[in-house]
Amino acid sequence: MSRNHADLAVTGATVHTLDPHRPVASAVAIREGVVIAVGSDADVRDVCGARTRVVDAAGATLTPGLTDSHLHPVTGTVMTSGLDLSGCGDAAGLRAALGAERRRLGPGRWIRGFGLDPNALDGHRPHRRLIDDVLAGAPALLTLFDGHAALASTRALELAGIGGPLALPGTARIVCDADGSPTGELLEEPAKELVERVAPEPTAGELADWLGELFARMNASGLTGGHVMDLRDGSLEALRLLDERDAVTMRLRLAARCRPGTGEEGMRELIGLQGTGGRLWQVAGVKLFMDGTVDNGTAWLHHPDCHGESTRPFWLPPETYADAVDTFARAGVPTATHAIGDAAVAYALDCLAPHSSPDQRSARHRIEHVETIPDSLVPRFARHGIAASMQPSHVQYTLADHSDNWSTRLGAIRAGRAFRCADVLRAGAVLALGSDWPIAHFDPREVLAAAQLRRPPRCPGREPVGPRQALTAAEALTGMTRAPAVVAGEQHRAGRIREGCRADLTGFAADPLLVPAAELPDVPIRLTVVDGRVVHES
Repeated sequence: MSRNHADLAVTGATVHTLDPHRPVASAVAIREGVVIAVGSDADVRDVCGARTRVVDAAGATLTPGLTDSHLHPVTGTVMTSGLDLSGCGDAAGLRAALGAERRRLGPGRWIRGFGLDPNALDGHRPHRRLIDDVLAGAPALLTLFDGHAALASTRALELAGIGGPLALPGTARIVCDADGSPTGELLEEPAKELVERVAPEPTAGELADWLGELFARMNASGLTGGHVMDLRDGSLEALRLLDERDAVTMRLRLAARCRPGTGEEGMRELIGLQGTGGRLWQVAGVKLFMDGTVDNGTAWLHHPDCHGESTRPFWLPPETYADAVDTFARAGVPTATHAIGDAAVAYALDCLAPHSSPDQRSARHRIEHVETIPDSLVPRFARHGIAASMQPSHVQYTLADHSDNWSTRLGAIRAGRAFRCADVLRAGAVLALGSDWPIAHFDPREVLAAAQLRRPPRCPGREPVGPRQALTAAEALTGMTRAPAVVAGEQHRAGRIREGCRADLTGFAADPLLVPAAELPDVPIRLTVVDGRVVHES
């Protein structure tokens, strides 16, 4: 093939380029992973040769490749290899599911579960007495839907050597009864890890297999990339194995986790890890936690929740977080800070502001989740140039009447400030959207729909949560294309379809800017292209 001819051309489509100089086209040509022509079908045929593969996309709509700005593919593959508990509507349903799983696996086998909704526990906090008898002595670890808490059975606690309270970093806690015996409720990662360490773990080869299957499903949903917010043990080895198979079909930016108590040597190691990667993936940031979650009482709020909880940060004292941010910023490492409560978001903004600018072209510091904030914090994201990374699908865990656990804990005023996507965006901030998979489904069509509907798109009877915070279809699409590129400092080569940009494309069977949001999750994905290669076609 001539060096001037395209490897791949897509014609006959409606192309939303997100390039203000040419907002709409009908065809795109690609060579060696880069867009070389955008325009009419005739324009693109001029750069096609005899060996160019031409895809007739008549009736389809092409957009820049969709990027999930917050997901956990490695942790998620391990978590979701267990029993899905998201369909358990009450304690009886949970017990029935666990009993059936124990019978399926056989006596004494480990049971891993995920997606357990605290609203399904009949008004009780997680406790091993809810599950022990149906497990008949089997060890079990059930992760709650938010990923920040788990319920362990008595046998699992025994295997982990947990017989009472332990000193753990930050807000992590082994919840205990009045007599000091553990209830089985484990709050935050340091507590969960005590049990996870004694549970069976996949090999690097198994993890690579699972990731390869996950990436294929993600490609089929239209995803071309993701900002990965975990780097657990085995992640790099599994990705390298996939690279050897040429099976990494997602463009990934990974943030390594920095835990409270990490010293100078540990931070130097995290800084040294930056740039590690393969053809389509790279370690490019650090993840920190300013707090936990509202549902578990581990968020950091200016005023306690209805149980007197969520009163302190994950980093104690919080100045150690400020020192960590300063260290990474001076080394040129972008940070992603998990901050859910109003106090956590305010403190993170204070610490990140000196290291940020609204005019910066490099990768931005960012705050993840931003679940409840007062008016005074909304304009600060734009003022300082700090990106907001938010997950519209999380509205599925809240109710408009504030009767759910999250809203009840916060009270009506703070619950009324839920997930202020529109306010943050229209104040001028960069708003990147994601799923937080496995906390919510990774399908970007569901994320785009939830951003517009403010309710789960497959629940038409649900009242929207904070309907004033709904985004337009164009705003939502930007949040999964242009915005992730800006956050990553890659706006010059990603997030739009124009000559010289990366050839990452998503092809919808209908126009996502025109189809009703409630119908968007059912719109087929005709084509997914990553780095100029077709990774999904239907």
